[in-house]
Amino acid sequence: MIELIGIPVIETANLRLRGPKTVDFEAMASFLASPRSVSVGGPVSRAQAWRSFGHLTGHWLHRGYSMFILADKSTDAALGMAGPWFPEGWPEPELGWSIWAAEAEGRGLAYEAALAARAHAYTALGWKTAISLIAADNLRSKALAQRMGCSLDGEFIHETFGVSQIWRHPAPESLQ
Repeated sequence: MIELIGIPVIETANLRLRGPKTVDFEAMASFLASPRSVSVGGPVSRAQAWRSFGHLTGHWLHRGYSMFILADKSTDAALGMAGPWFPEGWPEPELGWSIWAAEAEGRGLAYEAALAARAHAYTALGWKTAISLIAADNLRSKALAQRMGCSLDGEFIHETFGVSQIWRHPAPESLQ
C-alpha cells in the first residue's frame, strides 16, 4: 500500500482529515455504487469509482492539494471526503464534501470537516474566495452551505455532471 507523502493532517474533534490510502478505495467504491451518490454523479461502476479515486489522489500530485479523507479518529475508517478541489473544467476553486458511510450521516461530520478544510484553504493555500458546486436537489448539502455562511451565486453547467448551483463562501476576512 502506498501512502502519499507531504499531505497535511488536520485534526478536528471527531475526525482526522488526511490523504488517501489505497484501503480507502473500498469505502469510496461502495458509496459511489449506491443510490446515495446520485448528487455526485453516481451511481457508477467499480471501474469508474477507481478512476474517481485516482482523480482524487492525482489532484494532490498535480495541484498540491485535494480533498482530504475524513477518517474516524479512533478507527481510521474512511467516512467520506472534504476539502479544496479545482479539477479541469471547474469555474473556480471549490470546497467540496461528501459523506460515504451512511452511519456517519446526520452527525455534523461534514460540517466539522468542511469548516476545517475551508480554514486550511484560506490559511495554508491563501485562497481569497471559494465556491461549492451543489446539485439543486441536494438539500442536505445546500443546508450545510447555508450553515457555513455561503450564499447562492449563480449556476454552472458541467459537460458531464450537468447543472450545479454555485454557493459562494464568505471571504476569509469576514470569518475573523
